[in-house]
Amino acid sequence: MKEGLISTNPCQHLILPKTERYESSYYSVEQLQQLFDAVKAEPLYPLIKITALYGLRRSELLGIKWDSIDFNAGTLTIKHTVSKVTKVVEKDKTKNASSFRSFPLVPEARDIFERAKSQEMENRRLFGKEYQKNDYVFKWPDGRPYSPDYITDKFSSLLKKNALPHIRFHELRHSCASLLINAGFNLKDIQEWMGHSDIKMTANIYGHLDVKRKQSMADQLSGSLVR
Repeated sequence: MKEGLISTNPCQHLILPKTERYESSYYSVEQLQQLFDAVKAEPLYPLIKITALYGLRRSELLGIKWDSIDFNAGTLTIKHTVSKVTKVVEKDKTKNASSFRSFPLVPEARDIFERAKSQEMENRRLFGKEYQKNDYVFKWPDGRPYSPDYITDKFSSLLKKNALPHIRFHELRHSCASLLINAGFNLKDIQEWMGHSDIKMTANIYGHLDVKRKQSMADQLSGSLVR
């Protein structure tokens, strides 16, 4: 049309699909605690705990390197990712600009990372030349980084082994968002914590969970109309 080669735009007749609200599964506080208690002795426990604490994407979790953690400043910064479509891809950048974000290093997280650092030093000594050196925090004892698919499959098997309700590993992220909403934080807060580029995405995924705030609104509205 810009070049004057056609007189009408055929795209104007397209019917765009409607955006459907995505309703995710998630764990309550009690269910998360049951999960933590059940997998406390498992190698995957630190990864599960950090994911639930900060609502990380799997790619962000596996992308945590030692330069992501500042023990002195007390921060965890999400700036690397590891993902897989047909092969494992490592990136020194996040999904989008909003995904690059920092969190306070809460005591539980600090303990996990300090233990991981101590264990890495011990593993380097034990494996010697066989140790695969890299800067990733979460990895096998010999230094090999975890595969994204392994994390997903192992998490599923742990839930089944402990007779816990099935959720996807990614839904630990949704569980974190649910807890934040129930604690009274608004969607803007959630957007920034989860690293969404658009608050519409946050509202589409988590808006239906904001039950307490809506109940408060309903109560105030009802009270103002009572004579």
